[in-house]
Amino acid sequence: MPATGTATSTEKGRRIVGSERQSLAKDLVKRYTSGESIRALAASTGRSYGFVHRVLTESGVQLRQRGGARRRKKA
Repeated sequence: MPATGTATSTEKGRRIVGSERQSLAKDLVKRYTSGESIRALAASTGRSYGFVHRVLTESGVQLRQRGGARRRKKA
């Protein structure tokens, strides 16, 4: 079954190595640093959250903290 969507979509479960992995990593880093979440990247590429997280950390990206804005106590 051919992959659909963006150029970074890949067949599910297929190993990604070598220059293809480097190319995918470069794209993921660019998109993550521009504000996309790991979950959004995983969904758009057809890969797991863990795979995307691993590729980003291997690329040396400083990952953002979890969660949104914190509630402040009323004074």
